[in-house]
Amino acid sequence: MSAPAPEPADLLAAVRARMAHAATISQRKVDEITLVAISKTHPTDAIRPLIEAGQRVFGENRVQEAEAKWPALREAHPGIALHLVGQLQSNKADEAVLLFDCIHSLDRPSLVAALAKAMDKAGRQVPCFVQVNIGAEEQKGGCAIADLPALLAETRVAALPVIGLMCVPPLGIEPAPFFALLDKLASDHGLAGRSMGMSDDFETAIMLGATHVRVGSALFGARA
Repeated sequence: MSAPAPEPADLLAAVRARMAHAATISQRKVDEITLVAISKTHPTDAIRPLIEAGQRVFGENRVQEAEAKWPALREAHPGIALHLVGQLQSNKADEAVLLFDCIHSLDRPSLVAALAKAMDKAGRQVPCFVQVNIGAEEQKGGCAIADLPALLAETRVAALPVIGLMCVPPLGIEPAPFFALLDKLASDHGLAGRSMGMSDDFETAIMLGATHVRVGSALFGARA
């Protein structure tokens, strides 16, 4: 007989305890670190228990999926913040600006222009992270490190509210050097935010300066 699945409240408590431990040993305050619960591909029935356990910040990969799931959830549970953590097509900028409270995947000049236009149209400023292709991986989105100064300059001209940098380190490689590099790049450009760290490595990310950790499987279980 298999053991019963852990309760969502217990999973959330365990993740928060791990965050607090990592913050303590790196002499940081855990309340300065935002836990983004990555709810992509998970149905509303799996999300509700985490909301009821006190989680208020969630992350989705796709505009269409978020549009289908979140309006009813947010109506029933006020105070939810929704973050876009996946790649954003420029033609979805209008919808993204209306739906999300933060965008983690700003990575190219065409998206700078599209988001600036969408925010102006909506009369709404949505904080953004610039995604950096920290491992120089061809298959991944993100701005090349060499192109980062120019892209940040474009965001300033467009008056986009960029609050930090985001990265996804290469799979199967020790992530610490990549987190340290993102932390240095953010410092060099005067940016306070660092969106880095997922279920397997968020403690390392916290010890290297993460302000936002994006945790999915440790809260929801592995996706099918």
